[in-house]
Amino acid sequence: MVYKIAVVGIGKIARDQHLPCIAKNKNFKLVAGVSRNAKLENVPTFESLAALRSSKTSVDCVALCTPPAGRLAMAKEAMDAGWHVLIEKPPTPTIGEMVDMIAHAKKKKRVLYATWHSRYNKAVDEAKKRLKGKQVTKLCVTWKEDVNKWHPGQQWIAEPGGFGVFDPGINALSVVTKIMPEPIYVEAARIEVPENWATPIGVEITFKRGDGIAADMSAVFDWRQRGEQTWDIDIETRDGMVMKLSKGGSVLHVNGKLIMEAKLEEYEMIYAKFARLLKAKKSDTDYSPLQLECDAFMLAKPVVVPKFEWD
Repeated sequence: MVYKIAVVGIGKIARDQHLPCIAKNKNFKLVAGVSRNAKLENVPTFESLAALRSSKTSVDCVALCTPPAGRLAMAKEAMDAGWHVLIEKPPTPTIGEMVDMIAHAKKKKRVLYATWHSRYNKAVDEAKKRLKGKQVTKLCVTWKEDVNKWHPGQQWIAEPGGFGVFDPGINALSVVTKIMPEPIYVEAARIEVPENWATPIGVEITFKRGDGIAADMSAVFDWRQRGEQTWDIDIETRDGMVMKLSKGGSVLHVNGKLIMEAKLEEYEMIYAKFARLLKAKKSDTDYSPLQLECDAFMLAKPVVVPKFEWD
């Protein structure tokens, strides 16, 4: 079956990833776009979901690529129209909204797919397999990048509900929550918030194990890095294994040996899975990365830093 899909929110991530991957996947056909400001060339673009619905365009599912704030109402509107829903990460600004969205999908018997693109990598899968049954004694996450490169001028990320540097940081946490052999929890955090922002530009998190066993586990997110970007996860286990996932989870080293350098096909794999979920009429709504970030916000000590000026 070919699923007729509409993309809601035609910004950078939609143009860079969603639209090309939909075009390549034989299970989907792009039939519409929804945006107040942008237009698509080969299919009609509507200013709202209501306008799309009124057009009588035949739609099976939608991909929500808008900022997280406002997604709950959009997802409900789409489900009420009879459409299945794929949502970009982070899925919602709060856990409460995510729980409500999941409940509405069950009520309407719609497929809801909360995507975490950084999880979709063969090197991440291999890391998970090698960590199974082991006891992690050290975890060090280093996620540093240039906000001007990845979110040029996108002021929404600095507003309440925009996540700030937690927007890329949640990619790291999505990998961590997938590969760790046991759950981890936030013990303490420190966030750096620019004078002209409502969200953090720098974050330090200390984690703990749920069983009380001592472990050295931490994460650092920073959006002020120039030059080469850093996306590393370093892990050590009690039996002496030393593991490093680098380049966003695409390169895996174990005990200093290169195990895998996987091709980046995150969104291709996301749409392949969405097709499987639609066929099986099953949802995938894991929100454990969002839970960790919300907990970090709750426990964080905020520090005000100088104003941030966009390039």
